[in-house]
Amino acid sequence: LMKRFYSSSVSEDLGCRRGEFSRKHYGSVELLISSDADGAIQRAGRFRVENGSSGENTDYTPGTWHRTDVHLENPECHTRWYFKYFLGKVHQNYIGTDAEKNPFFLSVVLSDQNNQRIPQYHSILWRKTGSQKICLPYSPTKTLSVKSILSAMSLDKFEKSPREIFHPEIQKDLLVLEEQEGSVNFKFGVLYAKDGQLTDDEMFSNETGSESFQRFLHLLGDTITLKGWSGYRGGLDTKNDTTGTCSIYTVFQGHEIMFHVSTMLPYSRENKQQVERKRHIGNDIVTIIFQEGEESSPAFKPSMIRSHFTHIFALVRYNKQNDSYRLKIFSEESVPLFGPPLPSPPVFTNHQEFRDFVLVKLINGEKATLETPTFSQKRQRTLDMLIRSLYQDMMPDLHKVNNMLNRRSFSDVLPESPKSTRKKEEARQAEFVRLGQALKLKTTVKGDTTANLATTSFCKKEPWESQSFCSNFPHEVVCADSWGQSLLVSTDAGILLIDDGQQSVQVFDKTLQIKQMNVLEALDLLIARTDKGKDSRILVFRLSAVQKDIKTKKIIRSKYDCRENKLERTKGCHLYAINTHHGSELRIVVAIRNKLLLVTKKYNSHNTLTSTSLLSSPESPVEEFQYIREICLSDPPVVMTLVDGPTGDSDNMICVAYRHQFDLVSESTGESYRLHHVETNRVNFVAAIDVYEDGEAGLLLCYNYVCQYRKVYPFSGGSPLVQPSAYDFHFSWNQVPYAVVCAFPYVLAFTTDSIEIRLVVNGNLVHTAVVPELQLVASRSDIYFKATAAVSGSSDSSSKEMSSKSSPQTPTAYEKPEFPLPSLEGEVPCKNLYKIPLSNLVGRSIERPLKSPLAPKVITTTTSSGITCLPVTHSLSLSRMEIKEIASRTRKELLGLLDEPILKTESAQKLKKVSRRQSDPKQGAVRSSSSDRIISSSFEGCCERRHPSTSSDPDTSANREESSPSSYPFQLISLYDEDIIDLK
Repeated sequence: LMKRFYSSSVSEDLGCRRGEFSRKHYGSVELLISSDADGAIQRAGRFRVENGSSGENTDYTPGTWHRTDVHLENPECHTRWYFKYFLGKVHQNYIGTDAEKNPFFLSVVLSDQNNQRIPQYHSILWRKTGSQKICLPYSPTKTLSVKSILSAMSLDKFEKSPREIFHPEIQKDLLVLEEQEGSVNFKFGVLYAKDGQLTDDEMFSNETGSESFQRFLHLLGDTITLKGWSGYRGGLDTKNDTTGTCSIYTVFQGHEIMFHVSTMLPYSRENKQQVERKRHIGNDIVTIIFQEGEESSPAFKPSMIRSHFTHIFALVRYNKQNDSYRLKIFSEESVPLFGPPLPSPPVFTNHQEFRDFVLVKLINGEKATLETPTFSQKRQRTLDMLIRSLYQDMMPDLHKVNNMLNRRSFSDVLPESPKSTRKKEEARQAEFVRLGQALKLKTTVKGDTTANLATTSFCKKEPWESQSFCSNFPHEVVCADSWGQSLLVSTDAGILLIDDGQQSVQVFDKTLQIKQMNVLEALDLLIARTDKGKDSRILVFRLSAVQKDIKTKKIIRSKYDCRENKLERTKGCHLYAINTHHGSELRIVVAIRNKLLLVTKKYNSHNTLTSTSLLSSPESPVEEFQYIREICLSDPPVVMTLVDGPTGDSDNMICVAYRHQFDLVSESTGESYRLHHVETNRVNFVAAIDVYEDGEAGLLLCYNYVCQYRKVYPFSGGSPLVQPSAYDFHFSWNQVPYAVVCAFPYVLAFTTDSIEIRLVVNGNLVHTAVVPELQLVASRSDIYFKATAAVSGSSDSSSKEMSSKSSPQTPTAYEKPEFPLPSLEGEVPCKNLYKIPLSNLVGRSIERPLKSPLAPKVITTTTSSGITCLPVTHSLSLSRMEIKEIASRTRKELLGLLDEPILKTESAQKLKKVSRRQSDPKQGAVRSSSSDRIISSSFEGCCERRHPSTSSDPDTSANREESSPSSYPFQLISLYDEDIIDLK
């Protein structure tokens, strides 16, 4: 017990630090100057330089970066909605003009969310400024109109009301609009520079490269012959060899990449400037500079290259001594931040990891460059021209369409067809779907879409993958908070303490209804808001006293046993907030209607967690809290967050959200300052998250579909700076979240059926995980959520019937479930508790000193051969019971498929072959993140190749005699431990 409270909680510490981030990981802007041989200045430019050296300590300093997760930002599989969700399906398209007489197009489809039986409306609004995408929930009892969809997109006023377009050819034009977002294939320049070369003329004049340069090219991709090449050519001549005979090409995560290699492009002895080479590499947005020489030799600078088009340079150096690559990134100042940030130091000894990192960095860099004014203005002009041209072509045809069909413009999005035109409507829908499917196939064959959009495959293990924490949780969760490695949950059956693999323990009975709680291990405190309405109160408990009751198994406390734990003057409260970065004191702000009550608890010698203080302190800590002041607001707050000032003396602030605004309120004076005003008719406040960039406070304001970052410090003359600054940014979610969690480098939005994961520094989308019936439970340290583990009544036949119907009311699906792990077929639907470890998200390997308040439970398994096996660890994101079920199910499948047991040695060899194939990036294979799928697919492959009917092994009978069925289950577990973990 003394060890538990000796020092501050690691989870508490991480709960604070995950709100810390720094843009320094993405480089700093510098003025780079290049000079000629005589020392005269030739060119100068401002570039953001990333070299991985940010001067951080190995300690857990806020904002440090210990591991880099490599992700493609805004991946096409999550952003190319029209190709993914609309083409080949019945959907509605509308045309109209806004109040400024600018035309727009709206596309709406009712589709299933990744085959999880979650029907949703996917909507795309096409305007000259770009496309806006949102998801809206489907309700069989509530109709959804076009007007309500446009209102959700902040488009309420029209010059001309939207009208539906029935012509199937509109799909071609809308696909062209989506393609303006950027190409799915890329061309990168590769320039070879010898040691000491300082001008672009010298670099472009190199006829051949060194041996290390050739190895680098072989690492990037394959050498292909250009003549007759049918794949993506990246602007190179594939007929007459005018741009060289060979080039380097690769496919990475579904993207085709062609490299313009300087030594492979035509060389001219007469032309010193090598115009033919510069014509290609100088017009690439991203260029790799492979520079020979030691670190002490003159370094490359972007100003050495005369190009107004290239915005990003990746400087690569090879070190022969330790066989490693060093990377440095130069980005033009106007390019937005993009990841992944370079590790510190930016040295890669694993060549395959280096290749993946470089390709992801360059792809993300080119996407980010398209957002610079140079490219975004051109794209906006092109999009405006296409939309206006399409509008002029479509409007005359709309007047000729049957008036009865035009009545659907503001009716239900997916209505029943009128009886008089039902046959015509069915024929039109059939032609509409046929043309869409043909267009989708043509686009895929042509290579204008990534493989990830056309097919669904397994992916690698990601940091946001969940672990099963508690199976078959039958209670409704009100709120919860982590306590060490356990979870304290308020349910309809009372307050329960849950730990992985153990039975839950009831702490309070159901008479105590806790609506909000915080577990503070470092302070030995449990803070809770109970009941509702006029009876609501703030209660404070000592964790040591609660733990003592659990260990001694005393009578479970009820509401009436907590009278001494009530904080006075908190009756009728509807909300409270505490400061997450505990400095010299704990601050609590309690909202009672439109009044804020400030309460503090000082850190003093009497609060030090020693054996004497724990034994002598009273059971109720109420007397240790003191009331500071009351602050009156104009309205009751909906969202409330405490913001720590730089000094922590009299500059602490309270961020409150009410009506249509976010305000900052000074704790010392009670004065309020307008932080942000919401310019919409309806506001759904979600959260105000305090984040600290390099120690300076900022706020992530979340409402409706929008997330705004506003910096609020430093102070100027006693009032915070809330004016817009260069550090402010905003982004939009695809679906309205009910909770947002920040865990640098990610920010996660929780909706009713999905988790949307973006990057904090730029708001770029990384992944969308479909989670049916999702409920966020706790997020202070590790993230806990509750979700459905199985689809009700799922079977192969019903699934096929559903996908075969073409009715728009019945969503079709072409993708496999993503997450969480599905249960066994035929199981009764239930809800499980899952956990996403914070250490996985923030990229740190952490040993938690805190133990669970519950006594550890040792679980051992005994095989049929009588050998006791150790319990399986949680490294595979699976619980012990799930692993046991998978092993049992796989054993039954194998015994049912085989007439003889599989020998361990042969199975292990086959599994290792599968592992090598799935881990080989050149084959384009992707590794599975779901362990049960790995096991089933791997063993099914072994079964097919080892079946007696097809076996050519002459010693089969001997093998059958040597093996015994009784030893097989233990061999299967050994295979799981030795090979499957390596495969994952």
